[in-house]
Order: sequence, then C-alpha cells, then structure tokens
Amino acid sequence: MLRVLAVDDETPALEELLFLLRSDPRVRSAHGATDATEALRRINRALDAGPDGEDAIDVVFLDIHMAGLTGLDVARLLGGFAKPPQIVFVTAHEGFAVQAFDLEAVDYVLKPVRRERLAEAVRRVSDLNRSAAAAPAPAAPVTVDSTPDQIPVELGGVTRFIPVDAIAYAEAHGDYARLHTDEGSHLVRIPLSTLEERWAARGFVRIHRRHLVALGRIDELRLDAGATSVRVGGAELAVSRRHARELRELLMRHARR
Repeated sequence: MLRVLAVDDETPALEELLFLLRSDPRVRSAHGATDATEALRRINRALDAGPDGEDAIDVVFLDIHMAGLTGLDVARLLGGFAKPPQIVFVTAHEGFAVQAFDLEAVDYVLKPVRRERLAEAVRRVSDLNRSAAAAPAPAAPVTVDSTPDQIPVELGGVTRFIPVDAIAYAEAHGDYARLHTDEGSHLVRIPLSTLEERWAARGFVRIHRRHLVALGRIDELRLDAGATSVRVGGAELAVSRRHARELRELLMRHARR
C-alpha cells in the first residue's frame, strides 16, 4: 500500500485530492503540503528515515504552478536523490506534459481531478512499486568524467558548462550541491562528498559539513571568541572545529608558495 504526499498551494484543491486519495484502498496514508518548501522538508525527513521509516513517502502528487518553487523545480531537485519517491503531476495546465515526463513522472493528471483518472494514476504507481520490489538491484553504472575542467549545470532548460576554476565554494543541500561563482549560483545533482573527492587535487577543502571551499578564493580567516570563519568574496562561512587547524595549516602553506 502506498504512502502519499500531495502538494498544492490551493487549500480546496489539496483537500479534494487528499479525500480522493484516502478513498483508494491502495493508499495506506495521504498527507498534504501547501508549498514546495514544506514538501521538500517532509521528503527530506522521509528519505533520512528510509523506506521502512514512519515518515516514508512512496509517491508525491504534485501541482505545477505554486508560489515560490514550482512543481517542476521540486521534481528536478528530487532527481538528485539516490532513491526519490515517484512523482505524479496534478495540474490545470496541459502545456507542461513533455517537461513532466522528461523528469520521469509516472503520470500527468489534469484538473479538475476525476476519481477514475486519479485511480488510474494510483494503479500505475502501485504497479511500478511492485515491479521495483520484485526486480534484482541493478549494478551501479561506471561513469567517466570526460570534462574534468568543467561541470554541467541546468539553467532554464539549457545545459551550461561551468569551469571548476570559476567556483568559489560549494554548499551541501542533501544529495545535491549549490555551486557559488562570482556571477551567481547553480544547483547540481551531486553530493558534496563526491565533489570533495573529485576536486581535492584542484585545491578545494572541506571546512564544514555544509561547505567545500576553493583554497585560493579565501580572502580572510577570522577568529572570534573561539569560533573560526572564512570570508570568500561577499560570503562569510563558518569553519567547524574539526577542520579549523588543518585549514590554518593549508592556508599558511598556500601563502608561502
């Protein structure tokens, strides 16, 4: 039976969707969120708990047009996780179907939602879950980084290639990372720990569980009442105690070159 999260910033639409979902015998539980931020918080909690956890989510029924992050934005973010929940889009707009299925949505349900059509979406999710449970785990693919000097980022449906040397620091966001450059920031579907391993030879150092910094882009090291921080451009980033001593030594060696 499915554990469902429904997301819609219009309360009447959300309540109707939850009512229909809870009426389906294949749905074990259905909870609601009224914006993308709340939805991502619930999904993060579910992923941390694991598939057998109390907060686990099998599928997200997701509106597209919402204040702040759209449903498509949420789906892109979820694509960066190792085992994200399934996604069914529920929307009044037909024009986003191609983008939705590019993001590997299971189904695309148009409003006003009919009980029979929603039941078909639930069936498709249930069938996929059963197939996944019965299939053996696939071998992890072997990938080769053919462009080590650049990293691809998505921007408005266009893939750009950002030089690694242009990145001042990276910030952890679950299973993805935000890369900060002088021109702006970009979200990529790569965990910070992977970037740490990949870019160690390029002078990137871990200063905190949330931050990976290019050593040559550190402008100042600050000590204040026992707390350590660095200034990187206009940003001030905390340095954890476990990394503070190593960072000072690295900066001293870097300054002598």
